[in-house]
Amino acid sequence: MLIALGVQDFVIVDRLRLEFEPGFTVLTGETGAGKSILIDALLLALGARADAAQVRAGADRADITAEFELADAPAAAAWLAAHDLAGEEGECILRRVVDAGGRSRAVVNGRAVTVAQLRELGELLVDIHGQHEHQALMRAAAQRGLLDEHAGATGLVREVTERFRAWQAAREALSALERDAQAMADERDRLAWQVEEVGRVCPTPAQWDEWQADHQRLAHAAALMEGAEAGVEALTEGDAAVAAGIAAVRGRLEALAHHDPGLRGVLELLDAADIQISEASHALRQYRSRLELDPGRLEDLEARLEAVTTLARKYRVRPEALGERLAQWRARLAELGHDLDAEALRREAGQLEQAWREAAMRLSGLRAEAARSLGRAVTAAMQQLAMAGGVFEVALRPLDPPAAHGLEQVEFLVAGHPGVAPAPVSRVASGGELARLSLAIQTVASRGATVSTLVFDEVDSGIGGGVAEVVGRMLRDLGRSRQVFCITHLPQVAATAAHQWRVAKHSRDGATVSTVEVLDAGARVEEIARMLGGVEITATTRMHAGEMLASGAGTGGPSGVAAREG
Repeated sequence: MLIALGVQDFVIVDRLRLEFEPGFTVLTGETGAGKSILIDALLLALGARADAAQVRAGADRADITAEFELADAPAAAAWLAAHDLAGEEGECILRRVVDAGGRSRAVVNGRAVTVAQLRELGELLVDIHGQHEHQALMRAAAQRGLLDEHAGATGLVREVTERFRAWQAAREALSALERDAQAMADERDRLAWQVEEVGRVCPTPAQWDEWQADHQRLAHAAALMEGAEAGVEALTEGDAAVAAGIAAVRGRLEALAHHDPGLRGVLELLDAADIQISEASHALRQYRSRLELDPGRLEDLEARLEAVTTLARKYRVRPEALGERLAQWRARLAELGHDLDAEALRREAGQLEQAWREAAMRLSGLRAEAARSLGRAVTAAMQQLAMAGGVFEVALRPLDPPAAHGLEQVEFLVAGHPGVAPAPVSRVASGGELARLSLAIQTVASRGATVSTLVFDEVDSGIGGGVAEVVGRMLRDLGRSRQVFCITHLPQVAATAAHQWRVAKHSRDGATVSTVEVLDAGARVEEIARMLGGVEITATTRMHAGEMLASGAGTGGPSGVAAREG
């Protein structure tokens, strides 16, 4: 249930806070006073499209806050829990801010959300029937949507649509496979040949590095061997070996050290040098012993490196990147191997079709039952709306081929007079009949609505007299189990409400602003009299207004407090 609506700098509203109660509430006032603006503000808080024109002239931004109680909205409470957006126990606060540039942000219980999320939640909280909604009855999609809502099948409709799309995607994939089979087969053959050609010679990155290192060593083996031998000769084994020279110097200095102990440090350095030279000579001899000339191995490595380099040049990659290219070809080849399995795709498409048909048949069953109940209920309502003897039916016509929304087309049929065969609404209903029929359907469908708050925005336009009284009673009856709001110009409808609000337009500081006043019993008589009487309100008009309020059982205290304008 909607418990409060805060509106700031929205169109011609500067600052209002409205607090609501259960039951049937009407909003009345002169044309252009801003009644529908309040509905537009609520719509914005529920996720409607934002526009810079909604920001009051001279203001930086419009700010709308709607507060709900969730005791009678379990679906909304479950949605909030599923999206980790639950707020205080049993409450939900929606906020929408629109800046002067038209950009908006949405907040649920203090946390930012997308507008799509806000809209999805809003549909679980409020059901709004617009004043031009009767025109939607001319469209097949709107008729189907109304029937599905009455059947409580909107969730199943989404499931049917999703399964249909999955089935169609599989069918399109199969068609593309069959259409492009030769091209895909050619690509597979080419990739298989490339994988085989490159896979024969392509090394791993570690192998490539090892091959290059081995090639360098084998290609220069003779020079390496010669250099190692020359080093050993120069260090320890030649006539002029470094080791022998150091030994001679050391012997002479050792004899002199008897005369000057300061030479002992030099002798220690020469000892260390002698040890290092000896170790270096030993290491060179070991290195030389491991070296060998292996022309066969060298030739093999040169062939391998040349093969890799040639293929890399052919496929325009660096030799070290050839392995990555090979992996890509193998992955694509695996994809093509799956794609070319037409039989598997056929089986998948068949399974998806079966799943769709099972869901669609369940939906057909719900629609058939709902079509009968909706037809009976709307026909009964028509008898009270100046369409005595009229009949309303919902026809379900098989579709071939089937569609995303199911196995049948939904069509509303109506006979406005007795003895006339029902025919499509779009062909036989006049403007007045269409408006009355729409109201009957909306009130009947709303009885089964899962949301607890219903808003009717001047849906009673184009009717009057006794029919208006019937409309008022319908809305009053809905108000016994739902929270119902209605914007109306009809005193007969306003008189049946439990609560009445008057919207007025004023000039303030050179600007036009809209205000809302909660009417007590006396003020309601005056407002109903104004709606009845024209320019001058007489005692007779007031008496008539009082009688209407009494007969409409609409007397009652204020439904809340309109916030003081800031």
